[in-house]
Amino acid sequence: MTELFRRSAVDLAGMIRSREVSAREVLDSCLARIDAVNPALNAIVTLAPEIAHHRAADADQAIADGDELGPLHGLPVAHKDLELTAGIRTTMGSPLFADFVPKEDGLIAQRMRAAGAVVLGKTNTPEFGAGSHTFNEVFGRTMNPYDLSRTCGGSSGGAAVALAADMIPIADGSDMGGSLRNPAAFCNVVGLRPSYGRVPAWPNRTPWSGLGTSGVLARSVDDLALQMQAVAGPDPRVPISLPEPGSVFATIDDLDLAGVRVAWTPDLGLPIDTDVRDALAFVPDRLAELGCHVAEAMPDLHDARDIFQTLRAWHFDISTGELYDERRDQLKDTVRWNVEAARNRTMHEHAQATVAHGALIERVRAFFVDYDVLALPTTQVTPFDITLDWPRTVEGVEMETYIDWMRVCSDITVTGCPAISMPAAFTPDGLPVGVQFVGRPRGDVELLRFARAWERAVSPTRATVVDS
Repeated sequence: MTELFRRSAVDLAGMIRSREVSAREVLDSCLARIDAVNPALNAIVTLAPEIAHHRAADADQAIADGDELGPLHGLPVAHKDLELTAGIRTTMGSPLFADFVPKEDGLIAQRMRAAGAVVLGKTNTPEFGAGSHTFNEVFGRTMNPYDLSRTCGGSSGGAAVALAADMIPIADGSDMGGSLRNPAAFCNVVGLRPSYGRVPAWPNRTPWSGLGTSGVLARSVDDLALQMQAVAGPDPRVPISLPEPGSVFATIDDLDLAGVRVAWTPDLGLPIDTDVRDALAFVPDRLAELGCHVAEAMPDLHDARDIFQTLRAWHFDISTGELYDERRDQLKDTVRWNVEAARNRTMHEHAQATVAHGALIERVRAFFVDYDVLALPTTQVTPFDITLDWPRTVEGVEMETYIDWMRVCSDITVTGCPAISMPAAFTPDGLPVGVQFVGRPRGDVELLRFARAWERAVSPTRATVVDS
């Protein structure tokens, strides 16, 4: 029998409901796995076993009492260390919050707990989520499970590693410029950045903006859809939240790919390392073999970089500007850079970016009249040396900022469309490479159906370092 910690979230949820196993048994299996492999990976940075055991016991009792059960009932989860968790330390990856213990859960933690999830701890993240490389002064670096000398990506890097190494069956994260998608690609798991408003976040100083969004990671599309049932749905405090309930993700049925119109771009007009290009060269042909109508095309995103960097800087000024004013020297250099980038821009520049953003979204809407899915690389590089802060060059092209190397994700962010990173291939030296699929605006369910069909046809697997 497959060890419990290796079972899918869907399987475990069914086994717990049927009393084949208890929530306590699943939790103990995951805790034993964490104890065995986490010291080498540093993915889960805060453990709360007493709280977890109490909630697992409550979950088992609810089944015994015949209570109504949520979709995640009894499943262990470790929340990203940006998500507020009542009674469990939430550091934001910052020394300023190294001992901060919230009194209330954030909305994602609330929803997952209401759906029956058993929280066991927190996953590592860079300071305030700044950057797609998971390291901070509180907990240090999180290692890639396929090569301990390489980065796992970020900012949801701890979550992706915990999934890839079978420490937990489900994980939440967040994504502004690729923070779900990049680590998913680097760790050979699935990461969904939902449509603007699909998964609302609270507390939220910018509830009318979807540039940064909560989302989920998983080892399969079915597991991801299970989580979306719990976390998606409107919240009256978030005006952009979409009205459909999470139950729309309850059935992600089979999709016949015959006739699906796919636009493929090998680079989105950006520099892409040769290893990534070579690993994904098979994608358009494989999609055609599956019945898709594939054409090389891409939407007009010529001003996406400026739009993203302007709006991102504004977000950072709102979220961390007060800390910058009071404790600037205690903040990570990239956090300071983001705040300063906002303050060095004029109101006119922000207004121009806002107007340009609206025009870009309309161009993308028109693009998806002719295509059903956009396919492209998830990352411009393979997992890089863990001792580097960020890649200074890509394919010989110098990166002007610490976020320019992830534009295949951040340029997609400003479209507002759902985007998912799917496992696609491995390089000759065993590093994972992901493919990114982008769906129509608000077409999250349809995108998951497409991704599931890809997953059933192309599912690259390789043992992680901790199991080799």
